[in-house]
Amino acid sequence: MKITAIRLRKVRGTMPTTSPFWEERLVRPIDIYPEYRARQDFEGGRQAEGSFAIETYFVQIETDEGVLGIAGPVPETVAFFVGRRLRPMLLDRDPLAHEMLWDQMHRLMVHGRQGDAMLAISAIDCALWDIKGRWLGQPVYRLLGGPTRPAIPAYASMLGFATRDFGRVRERALEFKEQGYVAQKWFFRHGPMSGPDGMRENVQLVRTLRDALGEDDDIMLDCWQSMEPTYVIDLASRIAEYRPRWLEECCMPDRIDSYRQIRDKTSIPLAGAEHEYTRWGFRRFIDAQAIDILQPDIYWCGGLSETLKIAAYATVHDLMTIPHGHSTPAGIHFSVTQSPIHTPYQEYLVKWNDIHQHFLAHPVKPARGEIHVPSLPGIGMDLDPAKIEAEEDAFTP
Repeated sequence: MKITAIRLRKVRGTMPTTSPFWEERLVRPIDIYPEYRARQDFEGGRQAEGSFAIETYFVQIETDEGVLGIAGPVPETVAFFVGRRLRPMLLDRDPLAHEMLWDQMHRLMVHGRQGDAMLAISAIDCALWDIKGRWLGQPVYRLLGGPTRPAIPAYASMLGFATRDFGRVRERALEFKEQGYVAQKWFFRHGPMSGPDGMRENVQLVRTLRDALGEDDDIMLDCWQSMEPTYVIDLASRIAEYRPRWLEECCMPDRIDSYRQIRDKTSIPLAGAEHEYTRWGFRRFIDAQAIDILQPDIYWCGGLSETLKIAAYATVHDLMTIPHGHSTPAGIHFSVTQSPIHTPYQEYLVKWNDIHQHFLAHPVKPARGEIHVPSLPGIGMDLDPAKIEAEEDAFTP
């Protein structure tokens, strides 16, 4: 079997909404500057009255045997790397030789060990796994040695929901608890430059969640790279009584010493490294004993192939690997192959998965707080023509 074409499918569509899709944004590293701290800019599409317009790209790899693989969605910058840098070296190659192709892409893109170039390699890798599963007529998790269980608990990741109106926080938390979720992750809105008032709001968010959810549900809290050790240690001391399951991405990803400093000063487990890349990047966190839960993003860190290697190294140190929930279809194939003690949850980014799965014919959604193993061959990335209002081939040769 040979790769005959790599298409970048640029698709457009609209998702109906009854209210503004994004209610609030999270704290960001750039918020140390006041002109950014006040901005309410959002991603993923454009809000209009009654709808949310989405424009994105899917990678489609085609073969001479009629088997294809699809990955995505990816942003335009990533599609550019696929179309302009990676496509020439992949044409006429064996799509089943994904380990060789990964190694060659990595060695070819010597300035692409991180960032958009690595996201492009990740998308190609996921599309190749999709081809392998379709070719063999099996869901990918079976090719990986799974499943270890018929379903995995999902935690509701509440990015984009209101966080400063604590009455609405309580209502949302109870709504998702009633849907069957036993764990939720919420996102702080304030960082160090928001002062004492911001700190009080951050603490109030956690207090509201614990009061609403009771003693047994897990609460995860995301700092999104936007804090520094002194602030996080103070914040952790104020919220420890509410027993968070973890604090996530406390600092920017290269500041591993900062993570270790925080970990030494708090009893709350630390999660992170979703913005790290490849097994070599994650090794730095593991060897420094800087975090307790690794969160590689399958579409960022190097693909499904690389996530498996990261998780294997993590198990040597008895650490958890719970991938960032940016891509639920690929994520479920990984998660159900892992030991339940090392991957006890899968993240379900509620709003982002509405966007990222909008064009899919078979979106993966939790039922009563669990994601069940899929049955379709491959990863399950077929697009739904009815959702595509316009399409063109981008970055054609």
